[in-house]
Amino acid sequence: MLGSSDLHPEKSILTQLRGFLAQAHLPEDGRLPPERELSAALGVSRAELRKALDVLESEGQLWRHVGKGTFMGSRPLDTFADIEALARRSNPAEVMRTRIAIEPEIARAAAFSATPSAISEMRLCLTRSRQAENWRQYEGWDTRLHRTIAEATQNSLLLGLFDTLNAVRRAVTWGRLRSAPLKPLTDHHSFAEHDAIVDAIEHRDMAGAATAMRTHLQTVERKLLDRQ
Repeated sequence: MLGSSDLHPEKSILTQLRGFLAQAHLPEDGRLPPERELSAALGVSRAELRKALDVLESEGQLWRHVGKGTFMGSRPLDTFADIEALARRSNPAEVMRTRIAIEPEIARAAAFSATPSAISEMRLCLTRSRQAENWRQYEGWDTRLHRTIAEATQNSLLLGLFDTLNAVRRAVTWGRLRSAPLKPLTDHHSFAEHDAIVDAIEHRDMAGAATAMRTHLQTVERKLLDRQ
């Protein structure tokens, strides 16, 4: 009488592969052994192995890079193609929700780790954004302020997440969101909100920095939705 593994050999191979990978001592980058070694270790053909690897890749358990190999985990976002693909699937409202989820925690970390020079750079961004002659100049200083805050965390992973999110934000089609006046008015909401964020960071107020950033981004989100 045939067992279940005999009736469904592909399931048996997949189970073998999962078990092997769960116990394998892989290098830091998560690279799997070459297919010929892996198929020999499991006692299966390379064609059977590839089918099992396809299943794990579809589940997001591993990813492949032609010429480099197969790696455990999710594919890193390290190419313009990845960013463009994300941007095509995203939209302004989704970008803002993600910013609200991530950037308050970045501000919290910055309040703990920011150096005096980082805070001075933030203050410069505040001043120059108020002096902007048009929206393009303002948005340039606005972007620089938010990235300076991310840099101030002294956390390379948080900075990488910020840069990825910012790259998607820049690639997403926002439509015609700006109208008259040609530059921010003196009472533009972001000025006071940015001041509150930087003040909290300078005073090492971690909760206050997170709250101020969340308040600012929620205002941006609300105005974005109103324009659309």
